[in-house]
Amino acid sequence: TAVLRDGGPLRWLLTVAGVFLYVGDIWTDIGLAVKYFQEEQYVWTGLTLMFVLTGLLVTQIFSYAWYRDDLNDIFINSEGTKEISGMSKPGFAIQEVHKKLFCMATDLSMLKLFETFLESAPQLLLQLYILLGHSEVSVMQCISVAFSFFNIAWALVDYRRCLRRSLPHIREMPSGLPTAIYLLYKICTITSLVLSYSLLLILSVYTTVALTVLWLLGTTWAHLLETKFCSTRSLEILYRAVIGVILTFTFFNVNGQDTKVAMTTYYIFYTVINIMAPLLLALLKPELQTSTLLLTVSGLICGCSVLGLVCLTLYYSFLHPRGVWREADEVDGLGKETKSTRRIRNFLQP
Repeated sequence: TAVLRDGGPLRWLLTVAGVFLYVGDIWTDIGLAVKYFQEEQYVWTGLTLMFVLTGLLVTQIFSYAWYRDDLNDIFINSEGTKEISGMSKPGFAIQEVHKKLFCMATDLSMLKLFETFLESAPQLLLQLYILLGHSEVSVMQCISVAFSFFNIAWALVDYRRCLRRSLPHIREMPSGLPTAIYLLYKICTITSLVLSYSLLLILSVYTTVALTVLWLLGTTWAHLLETKFCSTRSLEILYRAVIGVILTFTFFNVNGQDTKVAMTTYYIFYTVINIMAPLLLALLKPELQTSTLLLTVSGLICGCSVLGLVCLTLYYSFLHPRGVWREADEVDGLGKETKSTRRIRNFLQP
């Protein structure tokens, strides 16, 4: 509540919007699973439910682990006495509590981000494959696709804003035009990439093998960066696997350092996929060359790719917050860094 009050009406509206997208996404997916089951489409039913359950299960694992870590941090200070770290000095007690609240809010936003890419992104790909490849069109499918698109993009923007808000030495992400451009960049790049994956799946179901390879490459990259995000080795491996899923659909910086080379390489590869997918489908399935569907999807891929890259360039050239803020009141002897704060620092994006 304190976090929402501090963010004002805008933060409250953004939170409500995020909850609405999340709940709507889950319920439309469950509705689709019921629809497929009634139509005896058991494979699609199983896949739809699998993505929902996987997202929920993984986020619950992280939620419990972080709760346990933070509980130990709050009640045991560096001297081993049971008190909230920083509460022994009234001069900064309120500030410390305020920081902890924002760290908790960022943890919740991070969990939503994980769930979104483990559930909404693969779900979106599945539904687009069914819509485009099997001429299975229903109102529920269209609603599910719409919720998934915006839920993915919004989860990234909300986490980014919440993350920068929780770190006092980092400039906040401005509202208005910067947020709108960043959101448009994410929506367009994710949309074009998912549509390209869908066309490749229509071409051959063995595209799933290629997607698995992409996931492994993203996971390996996170491993090579030697991320130190979790308190246990097993949880760190799971975290890197989740990062691999996110990287399959969008660029994501996990080391908090300058990533111009990594981002440029990623979007060169992204452009190649978006060019290759429509061309391969047109060459290998000539009967679709004059198809309205292929022409429409190809146009969307091209338009979203260009617009997404333009928004990306505009945002990082002119709108991205640069530099750092000094804390209004510097304090001494805050004690050890909490696990929640360390998670946020290790997860900082550019």
